[in-house]
Amino acid sequence: MRPLEGIKVLDFTHVLAGPFATRLLGDMGADVVKINSIARATAINATNNPYYTMWNRNKRALALDMSRDEAKRIGKDLCARADVVIDNFSVGVLDRWGVGYDLVSAVNPEVIYVQMSGMGQGGPWSDFVTYAPTIHALSGLTHLTGVEGRQDIGIGFSYNDHAAGLHGAVAMLAAIQARRLTGKGQRVDLSQFEVGVNLLGPALLDLFSNGRAARPAGNRLPYDEVAPHNCYPCAGATSDDIADERWVAIACMSDDQWQELCRVMGEPEWSSAPVYDTAAGRVAAIDELDRQIGRWTAQLDAVEVMVRCQAAGIPAGVVQNSIDLAENDPQIAASDFLMTFDEPNPVIGTTYGDRLPLTFSLTPCDTYTRVRDVGEDNASVLSDWLGMDNEDVVKGENAGYFV
Repeated sequence: MRPLEGIKVLDFTHVLAGPFATRLLGDMGADVVKINSIARATAINATNNPYYTMWNRNKRALALDMSRDEAKRIGKDLCARADVVIDNFSVGVLDRWGVGYDLVSAVNPEVIYVQMSGMGQGGPWSDFVTYAPTIHALSGLTHLTGVEGRQDIGIGFSYNDHAAGLHGAVAMLAAIQARRLTGKGQRVDLSQFEVGVNLLGPALLDLFSNGRAARPAGNRLPYDEVAPHNCYPCAGATSDDIADERWVAIACMSDDQWQELCRVMGEPEWSSAPVYDTAAGRVAAIDELDRQIGRWTAQLDAVEVMVRCQAAGIPAGVVQNSIDLAENDPQIAASDFLMTFDEPNPVIGTTYGDRLPLTFSLTPCDTYTRVRDVGEDNASVLSDWLGMDNEDVVKGENAGYFV
């Protein structure tokens, strides 16, 4: 038994943030029914797209063409039996499909209805069309994750989608618990924009407390006076390609750790300069400090630097790439965190994934089913949720609303 067995989730999400939230519940045993259609299963929402396969495991697939009146009726019937209904479309889409909150809660007062729109359900920008790069820009993440003098570099992948997905999963679990206490369902309005702003906590605190606007700081720590705190070049590159460079992150959070780093580096003469005795001095001389440490690390393999530092109690880690993680990381290998699905995808063959990064001692979450094709589970879902027989399912498929 997994922790969320018996919980029914009707999943109207797409792309990443919403599917990631529901994937977490599916991994923990919820019966997640993914609503898709042939018309919408294109590009990154196509079931044979590796991106889609990453976020939609452990879900059953039901095809509903929500432009059809009969499909809307079936959708409403499903919502009436769901514990959770969730979407991450722009504001108003589910209302137009006849499964908005007011209609659904009228037939299912205990429903937990989670809306993960880009900007939230209210406010002057609530109808904005958003994806992760626009959320990163609007929330300030793009500005802060660059380097000094640049405001346009950004994160480079959909970081806020993952953060919003985690918030969505927590929201569903919290609302399920609230329903156990009150017997009532509720609507949860999750703004992905506000999730991004929430991640800026220290920057906003600095503004409110000190009247100081945060600036991009690269890998340096802008709020606490600690140094060194950066990534440093290492030996070991096998080509001149920038992607093949080797780096290590080192963060000395106290004077004691700095003294240990000096010892690990062999007590170089430059490290005895009085300016480096205190954190404030090291911060004031940060450019020269980073250059000196970089000269030392450049002579050594990144893993060797990390191991030496960790042995001395200094936070340090290799800047790993996907090859490092998949093929060389001993921690991941020991935990079997990366895995292949037992059942190959019928179109793209063997698929790979990461396991749920949680280990439950009593209710282990070790079941992983491959992503399902559009409508692959029509018969089982409609039978289990609505008691529909196979003949009616086939009629619906032939009529074009279960497609």
